[in-house]
Amino acid sequence: MPQTQSPQELRQAIRRGDFSGNTSGYCPGFVQCNLAILPADWAADFLRFCQLNPRPCPLLAMSAAPGDTGLTRLGNIDLRSDVPRYRLFEYGEFKGEVTDLGELWRDDLVSFALGCSFSFEEALIADGLEVRNISQGVNVPMYRTNIDCDPAGPFAGKMVVSMRPFRAADAIRAIQICTRFPAVHGAPVHLGDPAEIGIADISRPDFGDPVSIHPGEMPVFWACGVTPQVALEAAKPPFAITHAPGHMLVTDLRNSQLAVL
Repeated sequence: MPQTQSPQELRQAIRRGDFSGNTSGYCPGFVQCNLAILPADWAADFLRFCQLNPRPCPLLAMSAAPGDTGLTRLGNIDLRSDVPRYRLFEYGEFKGEVTDLGELWRDDLVSFALGCSFSFEEALIADGLEVRNISQGVNVPMYRTNIDCDPAGPFAGKMVVSMRPFRAADAIRAIQICTRFPAVHGAPVHLGDPAEIGIADISRPDFGDPVSIHPGEMPVFWACGVTPQVALEAAKPPFAITHAPGHMLVTDLRNSQLAVL
């Protein structure tokens, strides 16, 4: 499937069941989002969790009312079918993945779309930096850390980070570039020794795929939108839905609209 297709074309392919893969590198120029869907009586606490933790949970849009299946600001989107793969949770326990929510949708569900690091990858590549997960054609590696999130009601837990390796000079440039995109995680939260943030084995990510780290390179870590899944595990709502890691909601919003000077 060509990676230069429009977001609308990709979402249509997802709706038809023709695409269920990871979306890194697809639809260059357009914002990709993490997704969290919760019952309405859990939504206020989750919203507060996002507000208190803007680095891992940068909120771009949320439902106007419970049961809404679209997010108007982001395009002509059907949240029940336009994500390649969804994860289901019951009382904080992962129950499996599906590619369509049609039979699971409820009138009390509130949806949250959160910024994703796939959006700033385009800016890194445009500046001549290699993004290893894209050049190797795999999902970005993601890790649980020892970095505490600020709690909100029942929502709490440790931050999840994504990793991309760079030489020191390129890491500095990556920091400068990503600082312009606070709505999609912004600047890295750590670089260098993974053990300092609780990662015991960089070759074994908790989510996604491992990537090569070449001699002279250091791992650079960004706050990651999988963090809400860890918070869901702690909060244990009776029912919740997220995107599967790397399988994002691709929107009609342009990355350039999120950049700050």
